[in-house]
Amino acid sequence: MSTVEPKAATQENSTAPQDDGMTWWYRLMCRLAGVLGGISCAVAGLWNCVTINPMNIAAGVFMMVNALILFLCEAPFCCQFIEFANVVANKADRMRPWQKALFYCGMALFPIFLSFTITTLFGNSIAFATGVLYGLSALGKKGDAVAYAKLQQQKKQTDEEKATGT
Repeated sequence: MSTVEPKAATQENSTAPQDDGMTWWYRLMCRLAGVLGGISCAVAGLWNCVTINPMNIAAGVFMMVNALILFLCEAPFCCQFIEFANVVANKADRMRPWQKALFYCGMALFPIFLSFTITTLFGNSIAFATGVLYGLSALGKKGDAVAYAKLQQQKKQTDEEKATGT
């Protein structure tokens, strides 16, 4: 370990995470889904590697790599033996929710395209669901009924004005 690494780690920890509009319970649910997705990818990937078909083995290896990436991004405390785990987690925390959604959904679909089996489909489903949860958070909060009613009233008034010609 060199003396440069701790300075870089403290520099990255000093940057405040951006407010992405997610509530604490939704953020916790996304992280829990990521951990469960990592577990399902790891188990299904290991099961997928127990075969003689090379495409199944390749898909299984990619699934286990996906599990490692999910653990690094969502639960770095599970990867204490990896020196750069906190650096990866900090970079993942700075990503916007739509970027995480594209990344997680894309990496969950790749093994399915390699070998479309029940094992790869069910093994990657929770990792894909994690991406969907992050994608839904990128859409933002649902509007309240009062603001929607005001918007509809204004639209109705402009339509009536156009119809009467004033």
